[in-house]
This record gives sequence, C-alpha cells and structure tokens, in this order.
Amino acid sequence: MQISTKLLALASFLLASAALPATAQTASIDADIVADGLRNPWGLDFLPDGSVIVTERPGRIRLLADGKLSEPIGGVPKVAARGQGGLLDVAVSPNFAADNLIFFSFSEPGRNGAGTAVARAKLVRDAGGERLEDVKVIFSMSKTTGTTRHFGSRLVFSPDGTLFVTTGDRGDGKRAQDMQDHAGAVIRINTDGSAPAGNTAPRGWLPELWSKGHRNIQGAALDPATGALLTVEHGARGGDEINRPEAGKNYGWPVISYGKDYSGDKIGIGTAAEGFEQPLHYWDPSIAPSGMAVYDGDMFPEWKGDLLIGSLKFAYLAHLDRDASGAIGEETRLLEGRYGRIRDVNVAPDGSVWLLTDERDGAIVRLSRAD
Repeated sequence: MQISTKLLALASFLLASAALPATAQTASIDADIVADGLRNPWGLDFLPDGSVIVTERPGRIRLLADGKLSEPIGGVPKVAARGQGGLLDVAVSPNFAADNLIFFSFSEPGRNGAGTAVARAKLVRDAGGERLEDVKVIFSMSKTTGTTRHFGSRLVFSPDGTLFVTTGDRGDGKRAQDMQDHAGAVIRINTDGSAPAGNTAPRGWLPELWSKGHRNIQGAALDPATGALLTVEHGARGGDEINRPEAGKNYGWPVISYGKDYSGDKIGIGTAAEGFEQPLHYWDPSIAPSGMAVYDGDMFPEWKGDLLIGSLKFAYLAHLDRDASGAIGEETRLLEGRYGRIRDVNVAPDGSVWLLTDERDGAIVRLSRAD
C-alpha cells in the first residue's frame, strides 16, 4: 500500500541564521506508508540487503522486502504480551554479513510475572522460508513481577560492539534506586550477555548496570558526533527527559523529577539534589516519548545532528534542533495527528526516516525529501 502526503517543515529547521541558503531553511517532505496491517509494531532495523525487520508486540517478527511484508517468522520465543509487555525492540548485529544474528528485547514470562529480557538468534532465509534458529536468551531482568507496565526497552549497539539495553522501573519507582535490581536502568552487556569490564559500576551495583534512576526509557540512540548514548524516557504528569547516561551515574527517578504524580502530588524532593544528574531536556506537559534517532543521513543535510523523537500521547514526530555544541533548541511538531502514535524512529542508510505507528492496524511510514 502506498499513500503519499507532502509536508512543509518550516521555521525550526533553521540551523542558525537567515544567512543560510534557502535550501537549508526548509525541507519539502514526502510521507509514504510502505506497509500497514501490523499489530502494534514496536521496533525496526535495516538488514544489509536493504530489507527491513520489524517486531509486533503480540510476539511476531516480520520482514519487509521488495515492498512486501512476510508472514510471521518462526522461532520467536513466548512473550508475556499483556499491557505494555510483549515483543519490543530489534537490532541487527553490526557483523550481520558474517554472523546473521539479530537481537531482540521482550517481556519474558517468569514464575512471579514477567521482566525485560534480551535474546539473540540467527536469522535464516532459504528455500524453506524465514525463521530464527539457535535462539538464546542472553539477559534477563533480576526480578520478575506481575505488573504489566514499564518494560522499556530499546537496544543500541555501541561502537565497541557492546549492547546497551534500556529498562523501565516496572511501575515501582523505588526499584530504580535499588542497585541490585536491573529495573529503571541502562544495561550494558557483551553479545554473549556477560558484563563488560568497562561498565565501571560503583560498589554495590550489579555488574551489568551502566546507569540507574530512570523511569521508563523507550527511546535510545548513539550520537554520531560523540559516540555517546542518548536516551528519552517517560515522566509521569510532565517530566519526560532526554539524558546522556554515563557509567555509574544516577538520573534521579523517583527522588527528583520535573513532573508531578498522576494525583497532582509532588514527586520526591524536587527537581534537583546532590548525587543526581540533570536531564539535557525535559517536557512539561508530557508528550509520552518513544523511539528516538539522531539524524546523520545525507537526504536532509539541514537536520544533521538533530533529534527525532516519536510522541505517543500527541501522535507526532518531534524534531529538536541542536547546535554545534549539542545543545537542544527549538522543537517542531511534524505529522501531528496524521498517522497515530509514533512508536519508533529510524534513519535508513539512504537518509530517509522510517517510523512505526503503535496501533492495532499499525504502519511503517517512510519520510523522504520531495524537492
């Protein structure tokens, strides 16, 4: 199915001044639905041959190749597809051409409920069709509970080949401040699930922990300029945050927050306290952010280094301008209300931007330059 709509992205695409050439000040954009009929799609990544791999929260993985969406791929393990849980993000191995591995996160059923987990598997494509083989769970959250909220979870490969995994607090804020708990954290592991020596976790922290004090990280990406991880997480009533998580640091939830409880009450002790890091940016009211990308393609050179973040609550793509220092400036809302809840944001090898809409009849939307 192909549906095209043109948008004009205006003032906040200005990078600095009126001295910029006109072509850098505006961008005419085509938005095309390249696939639909997906059930709550959650994560997407690109394979070296140009095909696309996509997850559906009920527990399915599909391939999009030559404009056609495959049937569900066999071999996906059982997921706890309840509430916010299910099959979540997917990341293609940086060495896929040699190892054919994919990595995916999901809510893993356990004795006492479920917890965020990560598996790796070999993607096989032959005359028998597509399937996963040699599926192995390489990370499981240390504690499972019955709640169906706040699993995270995004997967991002670091330039050194290690894997960042984001988790949520599972609806229990105090878990984000328990350093013997994987909840409310950024996890960093090797591709076999072991903890890298470079995590430099403080004494008393689980070795897989990179950072703590996060509420529910549903967007993450590497900053191409620095190689650092950037994340975006949900607040409560306000207090959605963009952070640059660093090893051994605590980002405050629920001791400090720029939001309020859903009851209207104050959260914790305020917006700042010693020992807790400040966000790079926050929203109040909340936009319910999800997928995140740092634009590094050639199709939209005026967006270089800028942030693209999906909003679930208001159903738009947020474009946040950044200057040469990385400071976050003005926000522009794109596609507001056109396609529904934006769950994931990815930059394709050709520089186009691919989105997932988290709907019962979800879609893959491709943004490309029209002029």
